[in-house]
Amino acid sequence: MADMMDQDNFDEEELEVELFEHFSFTIDKGQTPTRVDKFLTDRLSNATRNRVQNAIDAGFVQINGNPTKANYKVKPLDEIKVFLEKPPRDTEVIPEDIPLDIVFEDEYLMIINKPPGMVVHPAHGNWTGTLVNALVYHFNQLPTMPGNSGRPGLVHRIDKDTSGLLVIAKSETTMTDLAKQFFNHDIDRTYLALVWGEPEEDQGTIIANVGRSAKDRKVMDTFPDGSQGKHAVTHWKVIKRLRYVTLVQCNLETGRTHQIRAHMKYLGHPLFNDAMYGGDKIRKGTQFSKYKMFIQNCFDLMPRQALHAMSLGFIHPVTKNRIYFETPLPADFSAVLEKWENYVKYEE
Repeated sequence: MADMMDQDNFDEEELEVELFEHFSFTIDKGQTPTRVDKFLTDRLSNATRNRVQNAIDAGFVQINGNPTKANYKVKPLDEIKVFLEKPPRDTEVIPEDIPLDIVFEDEYLMIINKPPGMVVHPAHGNWTGTLVNALVYHFNQLPTMPGNSGRPGLVHRIDKDTSGLLVIAKSETTMTDLAKQFFNHDIDRTYLALVWGEPEEDQGTIIANVGRSAKDRKVMDTFPDGSQGKHAVTHWKVIKRLRYVTLVQCNLETGRTHQIRAHMKYLGHPLFNDAMYGGDKIRKGTQFSKYKMFIQNCFDLMPRQALHAMSLGFIHPVTKNRIYFETPLPADFSAVLEKWENYVKYEE
């Protein structure tokens, strides 16, 4: 019997698989009871409900240090960890010969005009084809901010489907100085956004915390009472009213994830064709089939949220001169704007 027990233990040790932590979540205080399989499906890129359930059944998901079941309902402050048999991808960035639209460059920094559809830095689901992959191909020894491994040169970022300007640091001194300017809100950033509806006022300021949604971690919510999220301020003004949509200018005082997208939804005017925030359906207009076809044509022309980082202004970290850069709307945004201008002029 003793020999059999020893053999059983030996087999278990031989078959034991080393697991590596890939994801970790701490459940927000405001989280409503939600099945863990649904919770993870909503938050993990390219994860299906079936794959998540298989991982749970295999013991790859732990809650508060213990294996769980798919029907467990997560509750506030639960610690969820997801393990896989392979270690997480390291932070080495693969250089790729991807063209860069460089608006300005000197020995200390450069201004890049990022096209829509390009991810800024490698991350789960997007390890190649990013702006950073292009940067490490074209430039050597770009600095990295502390705690930001794998993102050389980056001081800030914009969403994949947002077009426009980014400043890239080429030295440690430049990066430190620019990071400080961002932290102190000394960077002037202007965005153009096409939003659903026509705001009653011509301009305004949105002051409402922005933080992760308890229902879907990929989406940001606004918390005007300040109970959750981080302080966020967006100044906006109307540039052109186009009957059912409006071109607005947004100036960021803070720079939270999805700030403009979340704030404009909070204002009742989600960005045109912003699927994540409800702008990918008709929010204003007629019920005529011709109008519906017009909207679909616009969506096809610009299959992304209508947001463009138009300008950047800041103090040059070395020369100490104030510098300012501006870039026009990309082709897809311009085409949709022209269609709306023609619609207002000739239709109805």
